Amino acid sequence: MIDKLSWISVYPEIILLVMGCVVALADLAVRSPRRTATYVLTLLTLAAVAALQALYASAGATVYGFGNMVVSDPMGNWLKCFSALAVMVTLVYARPYAADRDMLRGGELFSLGLFALLGMFVMISGNNFLVLYMGLELLTLSSYALVALRRDDATATEAAMKYFVLGALASGFLLYGLSMMYGATGSLDVNAVFRAINSGHVNHQVLVFGLVFVVSGLAFKLGVVPFHMWIPDVYQGAPTAVTLMIAGAPKLAAFAIMIRLLVEGMLSLAIDWQQMLMVLSVGSLLLGNLAAIAQTNLKRMLAFSTISQMGFVLLGMASGVVNGQIDSAANAYSSAMFYVVTYVLTTLASFGVILLLARDGFESEEIADFAGLNQRSPLYAAVMAVCLFSLAGIPPMVGFYAKLSVLQALIASGQALHLGLAVFAVMMSLVGAFYYLRVVKVMYFDEPISASTVYASLDVRLVLSLNGALVLLLGLLPGGLMSLCARAIVQTLGS
Repeated sequence: MIDKLSWISVYPEIILLVMGCVVALADLAVRSPRRTATYVLTLLTLAAVAALQALYASAGATVYGFGNMVVSDPMGNWLKCFSALAVMVTLVYARPYAADRDMLRGGELFSLGLFALLGMFVMISGNNFLVLYMGLELLTLSSYALVALRRDDATATEAAMKYFVLGALASGFLLYGLSMMYGATGSLDVNAVFRAINSGHVNHQVLVFGLVFVVSGLAFKLGVVPFHMWIPDVYQGAPTAVTLMIAGAPKLAAFAIMIRLLVEGMLSLAIDWQQMLMVLSVGSLLLGNLAAIAQTNLKRMLAFSTISQMGFVLLGMASGVVNGQIDSAANAYSSAMFYVVTYVLTTLASFGVILLLARDGFESEEIADFAGLNQRSPLYAAVMAVCLFSLAGIPPMVGFYAKLSVLQALIASGQALHLGLAVFAVMMSLVGAFYYLRVVKVMYFDEPISASTVYASLDVRLVLSLNGALVLLLGLLPGGLMSLCARAIVQTLGS
């Protein structure tokens, strides 16, 4: 018999599943071309789920349910709360863009968005290899469908095909690695796998072989070198509204699945997977920043930027265990969590401005399209500038403190290798500053290509202004979010 705690641990997932089906069915009766009723119902669902997750997270309790297959802990609950808010903001930005391009005909954008979020929730709360994989597949299948939502657009269809083929390959990698882990340890339960590896009675070679495939699968989901091939093509080819759906909230789920598998399940193998993450991070920082310089398409530039930003996250993950000691683990993983959360916040606002400037029949995604934006709309130019400064790591934006927290975690380990990595990361950040500041220069100092003013509905204006203000405010007062991440990681690892 399933106990009450099991149901409590998955209430948010049940709400999402039920409401995803309700939204899909209710949309059949909606006649509005902008799908107002479906849109409002979706936003209310996301707000309710985010509030429930914040309530769970504030309680600070860790609850295992369904025979230890799922876990509700502070880290997971905060990540789910932020994911729900990120999807909510994404849909606010996406709706005008989607309506202009006839992407709201069937309301799939909203129902698929809810099912994608459900996949993220399952990934974040999974405590079993099969549950984690099921959540991952639900997210990726929803994403494939979203990328191909503009059925008459050849570019979007091509991007969806590339995403599907490479995504299937990465899923195969991850599944093969997890099957090797199961073969070596005899369990699919993350906690049982941890105990089996810790016992020392497991063939180390088989474990490392499986670990290589697990890390490869995770690297694809994060989009780091050399598993980054899909990122630029999908970011550029997908409708911008869907690009934001892929670029935002799923990064939080990808971070969570790394914590579940690598830290909670395979911490004893940290000496092996940390070396892999270091190599991946160096490649991502190098290729991501250098390739971004050559881009003229802003979405493609931000795609390569994402690759380099995820390289920073991996640096945080790679500095948790030093000489077999886990004293600095909480500091390292909380810095990586802080980095991911702030990155998603900044990405939402930057893509929000791109969506805002797009007009019916015109995709405002070339850097040249932003020429003289300050003269046309000082507010939106300021929001974009704040986001770009944050991504470049320029104080007092929140991106500066995100980079600083990862660098201090590296330096605090006292290892010469980690110090070298920190220096390399700073050098790559200087390279990255060039292509971010180039866009700011175009917005403020180039002549505008159009004299038309930028129009946005009230909900988009409010959310975008708040989003941009948060990037600046959290940079001025980063302590609250930093301590929240640190507390969540400590409580989760302690359980």
